[in-house]
Amino acid sequence: MIAHLRGTAHKLKIGLLIVDVRGVGYLVSVPIDFWDNVEEGKDISLHIFTYIKEDRLDLYGFSDLSGRTLFEETTKISGIGPSLGLELCTVPRSLLVQAITCQDPGILTNIKGIGRKKAEKLLLDLKSVMENQPAIFYAASATMNLMAEYDQDAVSALTALGYDRSTAIHALKGLSGDMKTTEQRVEAALRSL
Repeated sequence: MIAHLRGTAHKLKIGLLIVDVRGVGYLVSVPIDFWDNVEEGKDISLHIFTYIKEDRLDLYGFSDLSGRTLFEETTKISGIGPSLGLELCTVPRSLLVQAITCQDPGILTNIKGIGRKKAEKLLLDLKSVMENQPAIFYAASATMNLMAEYDQDAVSALTALGYDRSTAIHALKGLSGDMKTTEQRVEAALRSL
């Protein structure tokens, strides 16, 4: 089982990297927000989750151990496969904490593949994970200022226009901090998409 990789990163399509470790290229799926910050040709270090099924072997990479642990825990939940688990890992942890503590399925329904009923069940499962392993959620969210980075109304507006939640957050993350209104952020995000 591969648990860690350190090598040169080569970006493929969004969310997919080749990590060249001394001439051997490993194909690794990563959260979109991490993929954005990877510089082509630079060395990176990834915590790896090796996903093995009878017909496949896939690698999923994360910048920190808590990201990998969150992915492991979400893929243990019934109905959550690795693709959906990776989407959940793209959502800022502080936003997941907000959804879990407020039992707000609306935050999760913006993720592609999650409807209201699935979101409600998922919140219960995530609450159990958060009670058993709070460090997964709070280690990363302690360093984030969610309101400075993400405007929930802007995310909702972009998802209503057909963009998935991770794409909307990605677009909003790249905006300058001088935009004061939701409308300005939505317009700027649409221009970047």
